[in-house]
Amino acid sequence: MRNIMLALLFGLFTTGAQAVDPASLPKIKVSKMGLYLEAREVPEFLRKHAPRVLFVDVRTIEEVLFVGSPDGLDGQASFGIMHYDKWDKEKKTFVRNPNPDFLSQFEVFALEKGIEKSDPIVLICRSGDRSAMSSDLLGRYGYTNVWSVVDGFEGDLAKDGPNKGKRAVNGWKNDGLPWSFNVDQTKITMGK
Repeated sequence: MRNIMLALLFGLFTTGAQAVDPASLPKIKVSKMGLYLEAREVPEFLRKHAPRVLFVDVRTIEEVLFVGSPDGLDGQASFGIMHYDKWDKEKKTFVRNPNPDFLSQFEVFALEKGIEKSDPIVLICRSGDRSAMSSDLLGRYGYTNVWSVVDGFEGDLAKDGPNKGKRAVNGWKNDGLPWSFNVDQTKITMGK
């Protein structure tokens, strides 16, 4: 009985940051830092670490404009760039290559907010792949506290049921967190 009570108390007092089991993640969502959040944990994490925390969307500007973005973002810096003149037959989509300006675009927001390389940084993308890759890139440039939102803004694909193949499992939008289509021009990197 005592062990059960201790386990329950431990569960009550641990932060959401420990809720994600890295072993349960697909390889593409694993970052070298191993710091993960689920979308539903982000608002509390941001409140807890304010004002010394940075929240950045690493999706393409097209995704932000046409799919929406989380409320409370500090900025958007595209990790990848779509090439509309190149088609990937296997993936049945346009080719997306790494954005050579990602680091400088990201650092615009870090500098504006006075973020140090050891301050918490939260990255979100569509479903957790690019946020993990972005975390690894920032780690190579000395950032040490970069958190990846493993289910992203739209969430994972449903594997079965009536929503099979749709992003209806988890993620910012599916968790009912605040978002909008309103884009704050000061928080996007186009033209900066």
